[in-house]
Amino acid sequence: MSIKRRDFLLLMGSSVSALALSNLVGCEQNSTTQTTSKSKVIGSKFSFTPIKGPIPLETAGLNLEEQQAQYSSYEVADDVVLPEGFKYQVIAAWGDQVGDSRFGYNNDYLSFIPTAEKTGYLTVNFEYISAVPWVETYQQVIGKSLPFTEVKVALEMAESGKNEINAYALPETNPLKAQIREICQEALLDQGLGVISLRQTGDGNWERTNSTADRRISGISGLSDGRYLQATGPAVAVFRKQQGQGYIDNLADRIIGTFANCAGGTTPWGTVLSAEENFQAQVPEPVHADGTAFDPETLPFAFGEEELFGQGNVFGLAGNKYGWIVEIDPANPKDQGTKHTWLGRYRHEAVGVRVAAGKPLAFYSGCDRRGGHIYKFVSRDPVTNPQDKANSQLLQQGMLYAAKFNPDGTGSWIALKAETPVNPDVPSQIGGNIILLPLGPQPEKADSKAAYLQVTKDEAIAQFKQKYRTIGDLYLGNADEKQGAILIDAHYAANAAGATCTARPEDTEIAPNGDLYISFTSGTPDKQGGADLRIFKSAKGEAPYEYGWVMRLTEDNNDPAAMNFRWQMLATGGEPAAGGMGFANPDNLFLDPQGDVWMVTDISTTKLNNPVASRNATAGKSVSLSGVFGNNSMWFIPTSGADAGKAFLFAIAPMECEATGPCFTTDQQTLFLSIQHPGETNGARKSQALEMRQYLITATTGEEFWQTRKVPVGSNWPDNKPDSPPKPAVIAIAKA
Repeated sequence: MSIKRRDFLLLMGSSVSALALSNLVGCEQNSTTQTTSKSKVIGSKFSFTPIKGPIPLETAGLNLEEQQAQYSSYEVADDVVLPEGFKYQVIAAWGDQVGDSRFGYNNDYLSFIPTAEKTGYLTVNFEYISAVPWVETYQQVIGKSLPFTEVKVALEMAESGKNEINAYALPETNPLKAQIREICQEALLDQGLGVISLRQTGDGNWERTNSTADRRISGISGLSDGRYLQATGPAVAVFRKQQGQGYIDNLADRIIGTFANCAGGTTPWGTVLSAEENFQAQVPEPVHADGTAFDPETLPFAFGEEELFGQGNVFGLAGNKYGWIVEIDPANPKDQGTKHTWLGRYRHEAVGVRVAAGKPLAFYSGCDRRGGHIYKFVSRDPVTNPQDKANSQLLQQGMLYAAKFNPDGTGSWIALKAETPVNPDVPSQIGGNIILLPLGPQPEKADSKAAYLQVTKDEAIAQFKQKYRTIGDLYLGNADEKQGAILIDAHYAANAAGATCTARPEDTEIAPNGDLYISFTSGTPDKQGGADLRIFKSAKGEAPYEYGWVMRLTEDNNDPAAMNFRWQMLATGGEPAAGGMGFANPDNLFLDPQGDVWMVTDISTTKLNNPVASRNATAGKSVSLSGVFGNNSMWFIPTSGADAGKAFLFAIAPMECEATGPCFTTDQQTLFLSIQHPGETNGARKSQALEMRQYLITATTGEEFWQTRKVPVGSNWPDNKPDSPPKPAVIAIAKA
């Protein structure tokens, strides 16, 4: 383990008190069950016997011979695997009716807000389109066809040879433009937000009640129905520009739709916050120094065998209007959502909401990219009543900060405002040895289409600091417009200000005592950046490191408006023999009323169950061990009692998918969970296709042995019938 149990208790002990309702809110089919533990986990109302995963864990209490005997073979299931005595019920799946629309694709964050005993609103995020299963099964699930074949053929014949085209520039009379618009309209319809009303029946199951509040807010809301989203904060001054350096959509502060909706948060006043994450796949991310967007042609529509990108291109969507936090009131059928621009534009993954009477609001969020930052918004005015819906107005004035982590366990918050000095970190301290910085108002070449300055040499940082003294020097406009441009370009402005590059921050969760818990999914860099190598290390000091961490951040004097903090790693992912806790790539976290930690993982789909035939690095390249961890999963980490600080396996997700958005009902008798993108790589499982794969497994004591694993190819979940289409769906888990 990467953390001693005593240290874990010291870190978590103050969180054992019951969570506020605002932190908690926030289907029948038999499940596959597998049992491996010798004892039962009883610290939770969801007491359970841990299930058997693909690799040996210390919590199973097996000696070497027992591990070799029990793990020499393993069968992966295309189902939700739960402990004995538990069941799940499918609540809603892709294509189901929701209001005047349908349940979207790749459901993610879930927020259940009770309206009475055993009834409430479930708000659901719909993140993105998985091209392979979506295209393959669209007609079967939705009941109508789309011109996929015609568009693919046309793009293959395009001069670019890249299966892409700037559909925005095509004449309105061009039939190809109409076909692309039809595909993109359906794809964006399947993203965004949804609200469904639920109640629990006498037999313990849940049913939809289809109230007047049930509705969809999609990626095309406002395009033809007038249901525009609103915006607040400094970026509105940029949206209202009638002319500027870049592209302007002439809609002023009206916004068409929301998409890339990943995780989120729930406020004590009953609203839900939805985080727009990987918006850069649908609209251009780069902006000019005045905050205006790059032209739609910058991100053409692309459609190939495994891709469906640039869905905003054909509609001319302005990229600077996406990448925000969206607030909705589930109970208000007329609320189409508000994007609060003081919370910054970047690849938001989640929102940690800290609310206390007499103090300012503090909202925490992470940018889920390699090298992304941790951010905090602090409202200008204090909270009077945490349950007052007027608190939403506090999001219209304040300041956004980015975190600076020091290797000694201290840190500070850097204000993203014009007066802040330019002081980037040097590339040699960052995984991948690269940092991206804003170009500033005067690029070296006036006709350059470069988006950002790629810095790979430490000496170039000194030159950048000589050219630009403050963050305001990098942007254009009056005071409001300049602040708006900084927020629109938040990730790159934070790079320039010296915020710490981190390891794909995914969840930001507030404990009852005000501490912030952060899951960092992966420390592996890419071509756009990586994590600070001094902060993000393996249990043995290796960096870069792939398998993730959980961190605790404590504000000075427990003050949400503090400018300094302390941080410490709680746990490190990876194999037990390497100092890990047995899981890989932690994603969503949440704390139950007993103060215990529940966590889901996010191993990239292309790495799931990949064979591991050797552990020897070749040509200076490390070996990916991600495949040994099997499917994505859900874990329980108690914080008190004899098992405190250990990780117990509670659930395993179906094939090629991710489990996301877990939340309990207030009585802790039901756990809602999203099952996202089953069959993402191979689509529908055909004729019960199965492969036998070999893995060099490591025992908890370090010895290696071989495992033969049966791995289904593709998925038929949730129907679990041969050749049935895989569909994202929300489930309710309860004791049978």
